[in-house]
Amino acid sequence: MSDALRLLLVDDEAPARARLRDLLGDISAEVPSVVVAEAADGFTALEQAQDGDLDVALIDIRMPGMDGVELARHLARLPNTPAVIFVTAFDQYAVQAFELAALDYLVKPVRAARLADALRKARRRADDAVRLEKSALAIRQNLSCLERGRILLVPVAEILFLKAEQKYVTARTSEREYLLEESLVHLETEFSERFLRIHRNCLVARAVVTGVERAADQGDAEAHWQVILDGTAERLPVSRRQWPQVKALLKLAG
Repeated sequence: MSDALRLLLVDDEAPARARLRDLLGDISAEVPSVVVAEAADGFTALEQAQDGDLDVALIDIRMPGMDGVELARHLARLPNTPAVIFVTAFDQYAVQAFELAALDYLVKPVRAARLADALRKARRRADDAVRLEKSALAIRQNLSCLERGRILLVPVAEILFLKAEQKYVTARTSEREYLLEESLVHLETEFSERFLRIHRNCLVARAVVTGVERAADQGDAEAHWQVILDGTAERLPVSRRQWPQVKALLKLAG
């Protein structure tokens, strides 16, 4: 099932979700898929989308609290945006759906052949994304930051460290800080050769690590050492779990 599409089903009616699962089973030989999560509302769906690695979200539009259109807008801001396929009993939202770059728009009752066609589009989209990710050109030279309504580019080569703080990641250069709406895990994966994880919430640029020093006792059982970075006076704690990697980088003995 390694090539199966990973799906999120979002519909406030359990029978509708069950119907989709049945249809997916009927077309599994043509388009393999696995349902990794289900949600009865937009809030739950958004949480699940942030926690999971998804290829496609099959979303009902009319739901209480947060409708499917709003959910799609939020999903579009995720670092790994799943393809959105709207599944609804109402066809008046079609124009709005495609304005949101929805991959497809299915009207209930959904036919198996129509669902298979939509998922094939998603399969091609996922394959294209994999090919792009494997390309050297996929490694970005800049990260983007939304500030006062404008997009600022942050050169990756100038970033000293990346630190997760609440729902944002702070990128620190020698000049200033930038708030990024990306996950630390995703950044670590994309830039694994440039950055080293030194703590569960922090990555540092390997090239700017100049040494380590013992940390003052702050009641944190993990923070026995902290790294010294070229370009900033700030010291960053190293967790016990990540200490061997830091030691290897600096070629320290013992």
